Amino acid sequence: MTGRKRLPIGIQTFREIRDKAHYYVDKTGMILDMVQGGKHYFLSRPRRFGKSLLLDTIKELFEGNEPLFKGLAVHPQWDWSIKYPVLRFSFGRKNYRQPQALEETLHQQLTQMEQDFQLAARFADAGSRFADLLENIKAQTGLPLVVLIDEYDKPILDALEYPEVAKLNRDFLRGFYSTIKDYDANIRFSFLTGVSKFSKVSLFSGLNNLKDITLDKRYSTLCGYTDADIDTVFAAELLELDRQEIRDWYNGYHWLGSGVYNPFDILQLFDERLFKNYWFETGTPTFLIEQLLKRQIASPKLDQMVSSSALLSSFDVGDISIEALLFQTGYLTIKQVERLGGQDFYTLGYPNREVYQSLNESVLSTLVQNKSQQAVQTSQLYHLLMRNDMAGLKALFHSFFASIPHQWYNSNDIQNYEGYYASVFYSYFASLGLDITLEDTSNLGRIDMTLKFNQQVYIFEFKVVELIPQGKALQQIKDKAYADKYRGLNQPIYLIGVEFSKTDRNIVGFEWENA
Repeated sequence: MTGRKRLPIGIQTFREIRDKAHYYVDKTGMILDMVQGGKHYFLSRPRRFGKSLLLDTIKELFEGNEPLFKGLAVHPQWDWSIKYPVLRFSFGRKNYRQPQALEETLHQQLTQMEQDFQLAARFADAGSRFADLLENIKAQTGLPLVVLIDEYDKPILDALEYPEVAKLNRDFLRGFYSTIKDYDANIRFSFLTGVSKFSKVSLFSGLNNLKDITLDKRYSTLCGYTDADIDTVFAAELLELDRQEIRDWYNGYHWLGSGVYNPFDILQLFDERLFKNYWFETGTPTFLIEQLLKRQIASPKLDQMVSSSALLSSFDVGDISIEALLFQTGYLTIKQVERLGGQDFYTLGYPNREVYQSLNESVLSTLVQNKSQQAVQTSQLYHLLMRNDMAGLKALFHSFFASIPHQWYNSNDIQNYEGYYASVFYSYFASLGLDITLEDTSNLGRIDMTLKFNQQVYIFEFKVVELIPQGKALQQIKDKAYADKYRGLNQPIYLIGVEFSKTDRNIVGFEWENA
């Protein structure tokens, strides 16, 4: 393949990427717009989206390392004669479940900065040491400073399952970050990044001049690769890869502007040349899955959640909306925006096949608690669908629910049995990445679930009944003529009514017929 460069897998250092001729997607034009348009910025993006590389690029820019930027958008528009002092903090190096961990890592970084500028530590507390650095370095260099903070929220996120530690870390950071506002005259530019967006009241009450560009469409592609980037910068890597499949698997993250791909996925794909769940596998969302089950969020509902702009920002220790958690961590993204009464409302959904498939597989793993059995049943589902073996499907669906341990039911107070059973059912199909439509509207009602597979259409209706099957699920499909919506496809259509018993905790009715 001609024109290929090195893939910057795992490299978060701008200098290394530029010096060693790796691929680089130029973000410097947007960085310049930020610098010219404001002073204090905040950006939230999911993990592995290139936030650390972005900060390192900003660092090299302000330090005036001109050779690294030749040929990039910012080069002819930057004053390279000025070399600003930069303080860059990162909280990515430790786990912060222990109360002392945050202070330890911060003091270590402050000590290194004092040594870099040949300053003595004159105070014991971190906030005073930070302020002292801002004052003395400006006096020493005659220039205002640039302050960059990477993974600003990790000390809180690490400790979410230990609320007291999380609150201590949050309160400590609130005081530390307020120094940026107090010493505004000493600062040329500041930029904070993280995964989550904690409310200004809880964390940034002392930094109310911070401009949040998380949902600013002008900066929607500041992290991540666009379709145009894939087709131009990475053109040499596309040989023998299905371009549409790349989109289906990895595109689809939206922050009110153009959609982007997760860079980690794309670089791994171009390296291994296989479509896999690269990003998802780097971090198991255990806390998230526990919250979904605890709050009894039915997995079929995840692809059609509605949230207000205020709700997406309501993130704090002990007060985390499930919509904000799913959105900020990258498991859901904005699919549609509606302006109502002066407020924006967002329809959230899966960004792509990778997340859709992997998240449902994780939900199943928590329910079934036997990954070997889950793998066997999932593969059986695919083969039975290929053979169109309805009797085999009935037996397999029964085994789905039989494989869930009874103690799981005993420890979970299920309020919505129909939603719960539909979740298990749906997640098995979704874990295969199959084409499913939920609550599809016809002129007479809403279809619970439609599957399009192997040039055939399967229409499912779910009901919860007592011990004796009543045939109501299949009858509803026929009475409301749900199949009419799909006749134009000229494909075989199967109507499948599934009835669950909350007493038996399993399927008691499974009927099907051709439409």
